[in-house]
Amino acid sequence: MKQSNQTIVTFFIIQGISDRLELQTPIFFLVLFIYLFSLGGNMAIFLLVCLNSHFHTPMYFFLANLSLLDMFSATVTLHNSLISFITGDNTISYGACLSEMYIFGFLLSDELLLLTAMSYDRYVAICNPLQYHLIMNTKVCVLLATVCWLLGVLEVIPYITLLLGFTCYKSNVINHFFCDLVPLMILSCNDTTALEILSLTEGFLLITFTPFLLTFTSYIFIISSILKIQSNIGRRKAFYTCSSHLTVVILLYSTLYLQYLRPTSPGSTKSNKFFSLFNTAAIPIFNPLIYSLKSKDVKLAMMQKLLCFKVHL
Repeated sequence: MKQSNQTIVTFFIIQGISDRLELQTPIFFLVLFIYLFSLGGNMAIFLLVCLNSHFHTPMYFFLANLSLLDMFSATVTLHNSLISFITGDNTISYGACLSEMYIFGFLLSDELLLLTAMSYDRYVAICNPLQYHLIMNTKVCVLLATVCWLLGVLEVIPYITLLLGFTCYKSNVINHFFCDLVPLMILSCNDTTALEILSLTEGFLLITFTPFLLTFTSYIFIISSILKIQSNIGRRKAFYTCSSHLTVVILLYSTLYLQYLRPTSPGSTKSNKFFSLFNTAAIPIFNPLIYSLKSKDVKLAMMQKLLCFKVHL
């Protein structure tokens, strides 16, 4: 099957992060460490927000949703690598491959939308602080989060619909560590014009550029308001409240640009694999680190929980 020029595939072979045998063991422990650290860090943030009433605020509500997304994203992209290292089986069925691609796609879309909602929250907090609790009430926060989740689920459906119409592939070996859109487009021997147009229209304009534009607009108003603050301490304090979010936004959009918005070619798969690994593994680690290190409240709450745990032991 691997050598056929045009064939209908029932399963794919995931090549993995590297095909060099001497690197398999180090890569396995690296991926395992990344996955466990990502899962543990985001789970800690999620539970802290859920169980500590001090963090029942709009900013931490969205952060809990972001942590949940990062846990799901790391699991759906890294679990195949970990399982194949243990079992030696790096195959995945056609249906499971498309399902994995769909789940990853809507999680990524959700993350961009949630970061946009978080930028709006920071905009209201800094530009309209007196009415912050009136505007960002519980109903508004739940509505924004629900819309983000639903839009993410719906936005990826057209891609899967088009992929289901693909009837043949040049090979069933995916040069990646999970099922992603770009490697499948390279492998397909069908006309991918419609999928490429969809990627440029919906993928770029709706899923990526619109959230970026809304986030960028929010930060124009935020920075403008910060510069109007008279005292240096006030300006530092205002910028400090949104610096964590801004750092995550810059990291994520930079990686997405390098990963998806460059011309697609067989030679770009190695670099795409690296940026995918950074996007799906490193960023879920950075999120809890950035937010916890930047927030004195989070660090204090975590230390208190650790102390309570030691006392009970």
